[in-house]
Amino acid sequence: MKSYLDRAYLKDTLDSYQFDVLVIGGGITGAGIALDAISRGLTVALVEMQDFAAGTSSRSTKLVHGGLRYLKQFEIQMVSEVGKEREIVYQNAKHVTTPEWMMLPFYKDGTFGPLSTSVGLKVYDYLAGVKKEERREMLSKQEVLRLEPLLKPKGLKGGGYYVEYRTDDARLTIEVLKKAIELGAVCLNYVKAQEFLYQEDKVIGIQAVDQLSDESFDIHAKTVINAAGPWVDEVREKDRMENNKHLQLTKGVHIVVDQSRFPLQQAVYFDVPDGRMIFAVPRNGKTYVGTTDTFYDEDPQHPLATDEDIAYLVGASNQLFPSLQITRQDVESTWAGVRPLISEDGKSASEISRKDEIWVSSTGLVTIAGGKLTGYRKMAEDVIDTIQDNYSRELPPSPTKQLPLSGGDYGLLDFDEYIYERSKQLIYYGLSLQEAKQLVAFLGKNTEGVIGYIPYVETWEAPTLNLKDKLLLYYTIHNEMVTNLCDFYIRRTGYLYFDIQRVESTWKEVSAILAKELHLTDVQKQAGEEELALRISEAKGLL
Repeated sequence: MKSYLDRAYLKDTLDSYQFDVLVIGGGITGAGIALDAISRGLTVALVEMQDFAAGTSSRSTKLVHGGLRYLKQFEIQMVSEVGKEREIVYQNAKHVTTPEWMMLPFYKDGTFGPLSTSVGLKVYDYLAGVKKEERREMLSKQEVLRLEPLLKPKGLKGGGYYVEYRTDDARLTIEVLKKAIELGAVCLNYVKAQEFLYQEDKVIGIQAVDQLSDESFDIHAKTVINAAGPWVDEVREKDRMENNKHLQLTKGVHIVVDQSRFPLQQAVYFDVPDGRMIFAVPRNGKTYVGTTDTFYDEDPQHPLATDEDIAYLVGASNQLFPSLQITRQDVESTWAGVRPLISEDGKSASEISRKDEIWVSSTGLVTIAGGKLTGYRKMAEDVIDTIQDNYSRELPPSPTKQLPLSGGDYGLLDFDEYIYERSKQLIYYGLSLQEAKQLVAFLGKNTEGVIGYIPYVETWEAPTLNLKDKLLLYYTIHNEMVTNLCDFYIRRTGYLYFDIQRVESTWKEVSAILAKELHLTDVQKQAGEEELALRISEAKGLL
């Protein structure tokens, strides 16, 4: 991926060529489409009006999961498809995807029982093609409490035990985009599709506006794909709304509590009396809990965790883990996101299908709506299959099942071996063992490119930053189009959610480095600092 300093060159490139495919939207869906198209020999442009992954794709439950709860709604095909996709995502990007054993406890008079849980998980394993060592186990009450002593013992009858995959949704999106760019795609953040361009009533491109400079330019393409997530309908309204399908946004909220107050040992998936399902997941010294599921009709750009949302998740946590008695004051940070689902009359927010659909208007605009993070690769393949008749040449089948993402090719080593070998090298250059392991686990194969930065970043006057974070900052500035503090702290590292104290103690020095590396004006620097302050307040639930 390029840097903010390459914007002029990239805009000139976008303005100078007719591409085979232009993707509107730089979340996981758009990123997947760009990668599928470029890997099949099409020329590709992609624009995102915010930062990459700034919408839903940095605000999910951060699990690549198969949608176990959709078995209750008999969405068999979707469970089968996305269940199989989990393993593909893992194999292609182990540095951003980790197997996570999940426990589903069942209680007397609860929604789930021993038989329904056993059968449901067995069907899930079958549909998802789960490998033998990750197939479900059924646990006794004693085994459940041994694995997670915090669980409420009263009424506990046992539990199911099965594998999901934990991920960093924004990092996954970035690695998909970087792979597409590596193969030749031209992708740029902070560029909005303002209007469509037409020739004989057919969409032939967009008028784009650089959100950082207000400069307008045109991008031409044989096929334009609307993958704008929560903004899909807004983009369609610039063209023609020819079917009666429309989005129904639902909001999900997560809270983060330090492990010192919520020492969860085992990821747990549990139901609450109103029928919703909630995850509690340990991660990097924190425990996060989510999600709520409520209809949402406000601005999707910055959804907030309300006091009511936070109280709901605190209450649900205390109900299942009664010894904790966590309070609102224990919640260090929160995040909220909206799911762009296809509206279904008469269904609650939890009941609406997560299935994706592809629509093609009479002008040729292709829209992809709905879907789940886990199914992004298959969704992308289906979109490009849908448009292949737009081209005079036959497109090859999608190769993305076996295509490692950026940082995901570890050669002949398995990932654990790779972390060990590369960490040894980084220790030689001055990183601690812990810093080295964290860096390699974070960047994967791309770690090899950061070693040369060490002498330079060590000259930075930034005593609050350890060497690992200096390397991450330099890498993301010059390889991942970081333009401001929020890009770095939210979408590139996730620190705002999972280490908010680090953000508050380091942002001044990071801001100074960003300004120097990217030649920002004082006005730009101050705007970035003000936006971060706002996002910190949002994360703390103070707004």
